[in-house]
Parts: sequence; C-alpha cells; structure tokens
Amino acid sequence: MPLFVKIVIKTEYMDHDKNINLLEVRIQKLIETMRPSVHMRDELDIGYSFRNNTLELFEIRPRWDKKDKKINSPFAKTKFIKSRGIWQIYWLRANGKWVSYNPNPEVNDIVGFFEIVKEDKHSCFFG
Repeated sequence: MPLFVKIVIKTEYMDHDKNINLLEVRIQKLIETMRPSVHMRDELDIGYSFRNNTLELFEIRPRWDKKDKKINSPFAKTKFIKSRGIWQIYWLRANGKWVSYNPNPEVNDIVGFFEIVKEDKHSCFFG
C-alpha cells in the first residue's frame, strides 16, 4: 500500500488542480487531538512542520517579554525511512540535540508516533 496518494480534484470553481497529501490530512487530524481548548490557544497551542518526510511537533507560546510575539518550541520529531517503511522517533534534549527515543525508537505508522508522544511515559516530550 503506498504511503503517499496524490488526488487531483477538479471542480467548475477551480482554475487549477489541487493536490492533497493524505498523510498530511491525517497528521492535521492527529494534531487536533493534542491541541488545548480553543480558549487556551492564545497562551499555549501545538503546531507542526512536515517537510522531506520529517514531522516536527512544537509548542506555540507567547514570548515572556513580548506577549505579542509567538515562540515555537520543538519537543518531538519523527522521520519516515522509506526503505524500511518505519518512522524513527526523536526527542529534544535540554542541550538542543535531537536523540533517538530509546524506549520506542521506531513505529510502523504515524498513529503510533502520536500515541507514544501523547502517553509520554518517560517524560521526554513534555517534561
């Protein structure tokens, strides 16, 4: 089963083709399960970046000295290894280096990554 599926949608209202990455749609849905209540999101939110088969999760908070500026603080990362069909999991140490999450360094799908991060059994992701 292919990991990425390209869908082309054409409607009478569109001037060009729209490509949808189904994996990113799934990631967005999983992120929604981690985000705080709507009324809290100005003070704390969860975001992500997804580039080159690497997904990075980060907290979004106001800067302590300039509340109108937001800071993205990464806390979890996974990289898809296409040749092996697995996702490698990393956490960010206090020294700023990404290291393999040794209790579970690999999972078979993106859902497994989110389950491990949310459980945070060893307090590596959320402290």
